[in-house]
Amino acid sequence: MLIEGYGHGPVVAGESLVGRRGFWANHLLAMCGDGACVERAVPEWFGGDGADADALAEVLLDPEQWPLFRVLVPDGHPVPGVVVVYRNLVDEFGVDHLHGGQDTGAGLSRLSGLSWQDLNRVADCPEPPAEGVQDVSGRFLLLLPLLSGEWSDEVVRERTVAALVAVGAPEGTVGRAAGHLLGHLERRAVHDSGWGSPLSGG
Repeated sequence: MLIEGYGHGPVVAGESLVGRRGFWANHLLAMCGDGACVERAVPEWFGGDGADADALAEVLLDPEQWPLFRVLVPDGHPVPGVVVVYRNLVDEFGVDHLHGGQDTGAGLSRLSGLSWQDLNRVADCPEPPAEGVQDVSGRFLLLLPLLSGEWSDEVVRERTVAALVAVGAPEGTVGRAAGHLLGHLERRAVHDSGWGSPLSGG
């Protein structure tokens, strides 16, 4: 699989990893590395345990196979789809978010953020293309690290809790997990009333 801008990098479809124990601990805890936590989040908050998270981290961070997760939409959808790539360069690891419709081979560009409205438009696409992540909760959580701008804390928290429970987070700690994630997003967000998503021309 070739992605424009990645040369012949070893990009592979990663959607089968989304349902494995430890995946959400890896993907979502990556948001929480700014050192600003009063309480340290643990993998168990997201389902599975530390051993599950460690085992899956070896797959997600493999420099010879860079997992790619497609959150696609049909042609004509109001907001383009998003492709999430684990860029596992030895000296330059990162998670890239790209957008540009449902073609994952060309015309993709870097995406720095999504408004709450656009995040939901992509996650809730009623008939996503066959390739890529189909589950609505999985689509939402894959895109959650992109949330930017302004939002209603209560609304975002309610949806985040529901999505985490749907993918296997324990109900006893899911409120703490959601609060932790949203706290990091709030610290990172640009609270500007004139801000708009780059997908909607803002």
